[in-house]
Amino acid sequence: MGIRLTATVTAASLLVLTTAGVASAEVGNADRQVVQQALDQITRSGGALGVQARVTDGRERFTARSGKAELDSARPVPLDGRFRVGSITKTFVSTVLLQLAGEGEVDLDAPVVRYLPGLIDDRITVRQVLQHTSGLFNYTNALPLSPDEFEKIRYKHWSPQELLAISTAKPLDFEPGTRWSYSNTNYVVAGLLVEELTGKPYEKAVEQRILKPLHLRDTEVPGDNPNIRGPHAHGYWTVNGKPTDITRLNPSVAWAAGEMISTTRDLDTFIVALSSGRLLKPAQQQEISRTTEVSPEYGLGLAVQTLPCGTKVWGHGGGIPGYSTELLSTPDTKKRLELSATSAPTSGDPGDAFAKLLDEVFC
Repeated sequence: MGIRLTATVTAASLLVLTTAGVASAEVGNADRQVVQQALDQITRSGGALGVQARVTDGRERFTARSGKAELDSARPVPLDGRFRVGSITKTFVSTVLLQLAGEGEVDLDAPVVRYLPGLIDDRITVRQVLQHTSGLFNYTNALPLSPDEFEKIRYKHWSPQELLAISTAKPLDFEPGTRWSYSNTNYVVAGLLVEELTGKPYEKAVEQRILKPLHLRDTEVPGDNPNIRGPHAHGYWTVNGKPTDITRLNPSVAWAAGEMISTTRDLDTFIVALSSGRLLKPAQQQEISRTTEVSPEYGLGLAVQTLPCGTKVWGHGGGIPGYSTELLSTPDTKKRLELSATSAPTSGDPGDAFAKLLDEVFC
């Protein structure tokens, strides 16, 4: 729910696959052998049980994988596997709100309470919610999210009002608009705004405005459904000293901040459509990627960074128990990376391997 652009993936694996894990043929400047080495290093370092990636370099693209789909199986990670995308959900939700802004249904600089009276501090604007400059306490910081604790609530249904109440019981972290701090609470508010403005559940708005027009058939907003349908790799962590499969859980704990499920192919279609202006009007297209002095690396539901080599990328990252995901693209969409890593019951640091992967794809 809280991993952002270029954050490292987590957990571990003992199995390393060779370049036989690469599927499809040619590629441009990105060397698929180096990409494969980086993915192997992620699993070998203990950074993940399995990982799948989709790389685009101009007109050429390929998919690659390393590790395995399940702890006690030799089955490889499916190249078309579905996975929990975590906070990449935020980019979908922000896109819907920006569409509504373009239709005159919401003013980004109006206070949230204009549309939802009494919901939060009346100084907080819609823009500040989307930009993480609201000061709202991050409700996930108060949840029992360690493996031993989360196991007790993994199937619990959470309403957005319950999640918001956890936050509003705390004082603001700072005066609205004065700082930037990543808070999942902001996108609980954003989801409630979508529902108020459209008169329908936020997931229906996402489906009607993004998923159906783009034919993202493998992307869904699961609600209380704990399952991942179709081919998918499993995530693990250690509970009470034993390896435990954490793939099945009730994702309402993340709601509009991070509950969605997708594939690398669907995420690729989404980022291309978003970056090329197919989803937003020109004014809102500028807003989604516009950064400020207070928020120098985050627009409105879109992280914007310059890599050490000088290449500008945007997108979002995501993390939810069992899964870490990255969605990255250059603004012109010529270079893109979608990645999903599943956690292993042991720990490791794949940071160097992930940096190597970014360097090869984008630099």
